[in-house]
Amino acid sequence: MNLVCGVDEAGRGPLAGPVFAAAVILGRGRSIAGIADSKMLTAERREELAVRIRAGAVAWAVASASVEEIDTINILQASLLAMRRAVEALESLPSEVLVDGLHCPPLNVPARAVVRGDERIKVIGAASILAKVARDAAMQELHQVHPQYGFDRHKGYSTPEHLAALRAHGACAVHRRSFAPVRLVLGIMGSPE
Repeated sequence: MNLVCGVDEAGRGPLAGPVFAAAVILGRGRSIAGIADSKMLTAERREELAVRIRAGAVAWAVASASVEEIDTINILQASLLAMRRAVEALESLPSEVLVDGLHCPPLNVPARAVVRGDERIKVIGAASILAKVARDAAMQELHQVHPQYGFDRHKGYSTPEHLAALRAHGACAVHRRSFAPVRLVLGIMGSPE
């Protein structure tokens, strides 16, 4: 059986929190209406679709790479690591992996990168939705621990509100120290990632 797996990540750009990736195998005849790039959907619509994707997929998995891993190996490598972890966590081995973007993680199955794949290929769009929903839930949990930053609203992205909170409170344990705005607040010199 030809099982095509879609893979995408969520959270490369934020200043805080882990990066997440999802791997999804829909299989033939398992189309789910409404799947699109997660960035084009409301949070409520993503939640609804995530339930349908998890219920209707042949297999799916979500994985992450920590803030420490991001700061140690850089955000691109951490994203690829999260993607590899997601594919390796699948209960079914795919025959091919389609990855959103320019780069593929090292895998033991054939893989190819597809630029704007989350917009063009449903199974990658499904992965983008699961990754985004999982990351948003993680940021909601981090908000409970660090409410002064407003992670529940901006999800760690570099918004004026987040930058003001960084200046007022400094960086917390989940801020990415390799990112320039965080380095600036901490007064770390040298070239950022």
